[in-house]
Amino acid sequence: MKILMISDVYFPRVNGVSTSIKTYREDLRRLGHQCTLVVPDYLVAPEQPDDEDIVRIKSIQVPLDPEDRLLRWSKLRSWASRLKPADFDLIHIQTPFTAHYMGVRLGRELNIPTVETYHTYFEHYLHHYVPILPSILTKQFARRLSLSQCHDVDHVISPSPQMAQRLREYGVVKPISVLPTGLPSSAFDEGNGLGFRARMKIEPNRPVALYVGRIAHEKNIDFLVHMMVQLKQIVPNAVLIIAGEGPAQTHIERLVQRLGLQNHVRFVGYLDRANGLLDCYRSADVFVFASRTETQGLVILEALAQSTPVVSTAVMGTADVLAGVKGAIIVPEEVNNFAQAVGSVLQNKCHRDELSSSAKSDALRWSSDSMAARLVDLYRGLSVQGSEKLTVEYSL
Repeated sequence: MKILMISDVYFPRVNGVSTSIKTYREDLRRLGHQCTLVVPDYLVAPEQPDDEDIVRIKSIQVPLDPEDRLLRWSKLRSWASRLKPADFDLIHIQTPFTAHYMGVRLGRELNIPTVETYHTYFEHYLHHYVPILPSILTKQFARRLSLSQCHDVDHVISPSPQMAQRLREYGVVKPISVLPTGLPSSAFDEGNGLGFRARMKIEPNRPVALYVGRIAHEKNIDFLVHMMVQLKQIVPNAVLIIAGEGPAQTHIERLVQRLGLQNHVRFVGYLDRANGLLDCYRSADVFVFASRTETQGLVILEALAQSTPVVSTAVMGTADVLAGVKGAIIVPEEVNNFAQAVGSVLQNKCHRDELSSSAKSDALRWSSDSMAARLVDLYRGLSVQGSEKLTVEYSL
């Protein structure tokens, strides 16, 4: 098949959407499908050179979020004007910004189906970036926008059953397939945890909790920092490593200072698989997570793939990821309970080893190969019907 993917987000911008696109695209190409990806240019080059089927379009900066870019409409339209109906079988839209509106327009002009992945739980995201408006207004706007955009396309993909249910509650009647992002085989390559600790000057036996991801307000990292106040009472030499970058970093750093946790929280910046990420996961005694807005929660799976036990809340997509998992402890979003759970893992080696021994097998259930095969089945079902509206949902 010939697929056109279009997104306002991709590497070198690091987040779950970029990772999802890269994982699926690599698997689709391995399965023999052509996948052209249209994404913004950035002020810095990606760490890995783009392949021949990645098209970079001039972009503009997103107000209030300097990390992100938006495809410039005029440049995107100029590139798209050369396309013919025979060029692609289907359009897969990955973001609800310029990419959405151009993808929908191209689908109509070329008379080919459109599918869109709903990656971001905007209802609990938008108010962090438009703080001058009451959260009730931003939530209402996010719901109306999501409803409208889902009805623009022929099929919607949700990374989790919980997000799919929320879209139904918004009033979405289009077919929705639940299809999470899988883990590539490289995620299971064993990291060098002791090597990472040595590079970061962390003692080999020091108890380490780890958060990996964007340092953003919606990730609820404040909660993890407040949890450390309680955890250091239980495990006095414990340290929380925060691996990532993002718009809330200054806020989190100031919170750490205000709570007197300078010796108990370490910021190590952004890491990727070629630059120590697997080593970082492997170095931790426990991975901690408390985001309320995940449509999936890939970092939990990545931690489990490195045999690192997890302590997490189970909200939205993380509830699906953690269902039936033996390598994780699910706790409510309450500081004392969370700290007690983390402390039990750090203090009890037998308990930690038991969780660790189950973690990798938990992650293996999320193979990216099987997820990509399901995506191809969905694409084929849409292509057979052309731009007709599907009348049944895929049970993926």
